[in-house]
Parts: sequence; structure tokens; C-alpha cells
Amino acid sequence: MPRYQGQSGSPGIAIGPVFVYRSQQVTVSEHSADDSISEWRHLQHALQQAHTQLIALEERAREIAGEEEAVIFTAHRLFLSDEELLATLQTMVLREHRNAKAAVYKAFEQFAEALSSLEDEYFRSRAQDVRDVAHRVLRCLQESGKEEKAGEVVEPIIVVAEDLTPSDTIQFDRDKILAIVTSRGGPTSHTVILARAMEIPAVVSVPLELHDIRNGTLAIVNGDSGLFNVGPTLHELEIARKEKELINSRYHFVLSQSTLPAVTKDGSFQSKVVANIGSTEDAKSAIDFGAEGVGLFRTEFLYLQRNNIPTLAEQVRAYQNVFKVMGNRPVVVRTLDIGGDKEFPYLGTQKEPNPFLGWRGIRTIRERPDILEQQFIALLTAAAQTRASGTTCDLRIMLPMVSSLAEVTRAREIFEEAQTYVRTQGFPLPDKIQFGIMVEVPAAALLADRFALLVDFFSIGTNDLTQYALAVDRTNERVSGLASPYHPAVLHLIDTTIRSAHSAGKWVGLCGELAGDPLAVPLLLGLHLDEFSMAPSFIPVIKDIIRQWSLPAAEAVAQQCLRFSLAADVIEYLKQLRPH
Repeated sequence: MPRYQGQSGSPGIAIGPVFVYRSQQVTVSEHSADDSISEWRHLQHALQQAHTQLIALEERAREIAGEEEAVIFTAHRLFLSDEELLATLQTMVLREHRNAKAAVYKAFEQFAEALSSLEDEYFRSRAQDVRDVAHRVLRCLQESGKEEKAGEVVEPIIVVAEDLTPSDTIQFDRDKILAIVTSRGGPTSHTVILARAMEIPAVVSVPLELHDIRNGTLAIVNGDSGLFNVGPTLHELEIARKEKELINSRYHFVLSQSTLPAVTKDGSFQSKVVANIGSTEDAKSAIDFGAEGVGLFRTEFLYLQRNNIPTLAEQVRAYQNVFKVMGNRPVVVRTLDIGGDKEFPYLGTQKEPNPFLGWRGIRTIRERPDILEQQFIALLTAAAQTRASGTTCDLRIMLPMVSSLAEVTRAREIFEEAQTYVRTQGFPLPDKIQFGIMVEVPAAALLADRFALLVDFFSIGTNDLTQYALAVDRTNERVSGLASPYHPAVLHLIDTTIRSAHSAGKWVGLCGELAGDPLAVPLLLGLHLDEFSMAPSFIPVIKDIIRQWSLPAAEAVAQQCLRFSLAADVIEYLKQLRPH
């Protein structure tokens, strides 16, 4: 039986039966539309239906993969509102009298082919995303318009496909997928990114023909070496099982140590390792993985999939549920971060030319201070009620997208008013409460010494800080590959923030994707980062790596990284390191 050598996509070893997956094809035939206006309305309805489906997929991705992975579907939604694309579709249907399906296929395929013809592998990978969105709209144009379900499988399987779209990948039941193998795609594809986030081994660019693979055949997937072994010998199976056992044994050991503190090998420095969460279920998972608290509690989940602001009682109940799970561990709550890629029309968000540079985060305070005040009241009330039930609540509130000291001053005034209101209601304020900001805008990092006089802590959001420092929209498929948190400019902003905070006696956390990247641990540790915040499942590994490094060694790594001029040099240097 054949052994195929592909490219490593996502690490790990899987052994199990093969399932050949072929996505549902949509037949497209071109003809002249009898009623162009009705055809255009039909297309507009399909675009809206696709948009609604993508919002649901974005939330699913956020829940099972992470915030960064959810951005994949945010980008897909942006395709549907692209003015140039919509103008092209409108011209094809209303002026050229094409049928809607033909117009969608041609318009999207032109864009996909343009990407496929580029030399850069990253941009070629994005063509699959364009076709994914097109396929979704075409399905919506069919009578049923039902969402295609890729993941309805009964037993754990190795999925083999010509290629998988992000939509296919995210819909599979995580517990039923052992590994992913594709004959197309590259290691930078969004399918691979999702596989890594879901901890599923993946091998891509495998030189195989689907008709050569029979369903149910036993196979081995080695995501580290890129090997796909179909019908292995007993000897090969034995070797793979031993390798898998070693990997699992190491992980189980790391998991068994997850409740231990993250103290450097020389005992001179301790970092807190906490979780990014967005629900009570996430909080429970954080505890299971050894989280020492919550470094980012996203509150947007309360405002999604509804047409009005959640009531005070609804907010209090949701926050209290999380506080009870976390007990006396610190919980950093980010106030509502609307705008950018998060649309809440009932709160006043509008279509903007540059939404990430527009009305978002704390900037909404001028027009809607009532939203922030109600959230402050809900958080304080929930903390008070949690305390009344016998649990000490360590509440820490932070503001997103801060760029001006005036924003912090105004927010603190509203916070004082909220505290006064809660007292008049007969609720005692929490014993422990801190007020901080997110450092996501370069202005906040550059003025960190001044912001430190107004707040108790900083939390660096490297996802947004990277895109703002490098002027790169991370949802723009054509340039998002330039957005690396390892860029020396971003690293210097992180260093500046930490130094300024420590000079003022304030602590600093980091809650972007960088905090959960094993490669970044010695770098961030060497910068004396006080708190690493990440998806719960990454916590045991990051804690283990911290314990393998001495502080002086990590400091040397950090200083070397700050000397580099290219992100690629930083990454290559970190890849060659060994703990000491």
C-alpha cells in the first residue's frame, strides 16, 4: 500500500480509518435572466443568507478554536460587502442580464484565479477562501439554501479530501476527526490554521488521487513529518503507536503538572498563566487546564444574536456564573468591544470605510456612555452578589481600544458613578477591584508611562497592536500575511509597555495569540511579562516551557530578539533555541 509524502500542516500522530470527503457540488449553467430585477433581489437575499450563516460559523470558530481563527470567517463576511464585487455582480445581473448563479461563479472565480496566479504561497492559499464564499452563496441561491453539513460522521476518522474549505473544517465534530489529509492546499491555508487550533494533526499537498483511497482503510498520519501511510504494515503501526504514546505521555505529564505555578528554573521569577474566555463553559475548561485566573473575559457574547441591549439582570447573571466558577482567582473583564469586525446595529454601529479605524471599543463612550455605565453596574453587582454567597471575587475591569488619556479619565468618572449607584442599592463593593486598559493602539504603548498613572494594570492585545503598528488589516486576505507579532516594531512596543508599567509599580498581562505560542515564551519571559493569557488548552504547555527556562537565559533571548530588524530573523532564531 502507498506511503505519501506531503507537507506538515498541524503536528501530532493519528491512526485510524480513512474517510474520503467530497464537498457537495453546485451546478452552474449560464443563461439570460427573463426578469433581471427579480434575479438581483434573489441574489441579494442569498448574499444576506450567506452573511447570516457566516456569523454563526464565526461564533462556532471562536468557541472551539479561538478569536484569531474566528477572524477567518469575519474576512469571509467582508467579501460579501465588498463594494467592487457587489458592483460587478450588479452589472452582470442588471445590465448583462446574466442569471445570478453564473454571475456569482464568474465574479468570484476571477478574483480566485488572480490570487492563484501569484507567486506567494500565502496568497495562493487565499483563493480557496474566495471559492468557499462563492460556494456558500451558490448554495443559498438554490431553493433549499440549507447550510452544508460536512461533519456528520459516526466514528472517529481520518478525513481525506482534495481540499477542505474553512467552512468544511469548522463544521466537523472535533471528537470524530482524528486527522486531516488534503492533496491540495499549503501549510498557511486557513484549514491548517483551524486544524492547529483544534489540535488535529494535518498533512497537506499530498500527491494522491482520491479514487485511489478506499473508505475504511487503516492509515497513519504524521503531522510532524508530513507522512500519510495508507494500509501500513504491522511493524509501521507498532512504530507509529509508540511515537504516539510518547507524545501523549509527555502531554499527560505536562497536564498533570498544570496546577503548579509557572516559576522559572532558577526560581527567580514567576509569571501568572491565565485564560481567555467568552462563556461559563470556557471558565470551567480554564480550571480543568490549570488556569490561575482569567486574563480576558470577552463580554460580547451577551450582545450577539439579539436586537436589543441585554438587561441588567441578564448581565449580572452571566457575570456571576463566571465569577462563581473562578472562585477567588482574578478575573479580568474586557468591557464591550463593539465595532471593527463586531457588528451590533442596535447599538449604533454603521457601515464604515475603515471599521478598524472607526467607531469601536472605548470610542463609543461619547455617544453611548449608558452602555458602559450599565456594564460597570452589572459587573459590580455580580461581584457583590458573588461575595454575598461566600466567594471572594477578584474583579479587574479593563477598557479596549484606548488611545487617549481623556478616554480613561472619562471612563473612570463613569465607573465612580456606577460604584455610587451600586452602594445606594445596598450592595457592598468588592474587596478586590482593579481598573486597567488594553494596549492595542501604538499610542497607548508609547504613552504607557503616563497611562500607568491612571490605571492599575495593562493588558497587551497583540492581535490589534500588530495590525495597528504595521498598518495591516488582519482580515484583508491580500496583506494579512504581513501581520506578524514577531515584527521588531511590535516587540519594541511590548518592551516599552512593560518597562513603563514596572517603573510605576503596575503589572502587565498579554492576551493576544502570542501569549499561547510556545515559540514566544522565552522572549516574553525575558521581557518580564507578568501574565500570559491564552486559550485554556494551551495553558499546561506554556507553564511547562516557562519552568524549563532560567530568567537570565530568557533575558538574553529577549535582548537578542530586540536587536533583529526582521520578523523572519526573530522567528528563525527562536526556533533554534533550547531551554536552559
